[in-house]
Amino acid sequence: MSRTFLVSRTDAIGDVVLTLPVAGRLKQLYPGCRVLLLGRTYTQAIADACPWLDGFLNLDELLQLPAAGQVAALRATAADTILHVFPNKTIAQLARKAGIRHRIGTRSRWFHWLTCNHLVALSRRHSPLHEAQLNLQLLHGLGASTALSLPEVAQLVRLRPVVALRPTLQKLLAARQPSQLNVILHPRSRGSAREWGLAHFGQLTRLLHQTGHRVFITGTAAEGEELREWLQEHQPYLTADLTGQLPLPEFLAFIGAADGLVAGSTGPLHLAAALGRHALGLYPPIRPMHPGRWAPLGPLAEYAVFDRPDCQDCRQQPAACTCIKELAAAEVAGRILAWQPLILSS
Repeated sequence: MSRTFLVSRTDAIGDVVLTLPVAGRLKQLYPGCRVLLLGRTYTQAIADACPWLDGFLNLDELLQLPAAGQVAALRATAADTILHVFPNKTIAQLARKAGIRHRIGTRSRWFHWLTCNHLVALSRRHSPLHEAQLNLQLLHGLGASTALSLPEVAQLVRLRPVVALRPTLQKLLAARQPSQLNVILHPRSRGSAREWGLAHFGQLTRLLHQTGHRVFITGTAAEGEELREWLQEHQPYLTADLTGQLPLPEFLAFIGAADGLVAGSTGPLHLAAALGRHALGLYPPIRPMHPGRWAPLGPLAEYAVFDRPDCQDCRQQPAACTCIKELAAAEVAGRILAWQPLILSS
């Protein structure tokens, strides 16, 4: 009988993307196994787009059930193993009540000592490993080897769009000249990362426009409201403002059809990398936010970071992070323009 694994990762989009190698590695180690993701509503599109995942269990819907229904829903997955990649006390308790045979968690969470029967020594705070490599450490609870290099791990970060892009957006992207790039800029991070700043993104927008390329701005509807004045100011340089217009499944399709994306260390950056598009991340050097821990992983992924290793100046005042703002718009534009010969030759 094939095994069924439940991978619990109930936080942000970027974190879920960097957990995909766990599912991919399970497929390598246990051919024919089923792998399900337990996540939040807003990450279901990632599960649908990942070739390693066979299903999705929605935590938000699960928690709306009565207590007995929650246990029954977990049992209905037929999972014999749950990996608590993101610790959650409620899920850990439910997995134990549901009688999932192998329950894997970290030794650093007290509730895992009460709810898990396989404990893994894992400390993220001071580790030199990338987040995706750290996630794989949970597989030690299965007695499996996790000694994968970062390039090997990167090959397991993979998404493919499962919905078609609406015709109007297909036509908009196709309207470019052969030498033009379709570049997505995602200025905001919803508090998940240090931000480069609107002034810098404005300079970059103008530079890309001046060099004949096409700029698309993405973000949530709320971010679009926050950016309203900035968007109006830069409207002459934009091909389209798409803030608030793309549900996640179509956002995946749009990224997959564009040439590349530029953002801070946030979900859309990791989506672009996983989709095999050019993905340029803008990072501060401070640990643990530096690219050594959170760089995008993909065949065309890259990052820019100011050379001031582990600067601590902004530890107490994140909004005053000067290192990330030391990245010049001209430097970032140069990195984007270097995509052009690669795209034209493909």
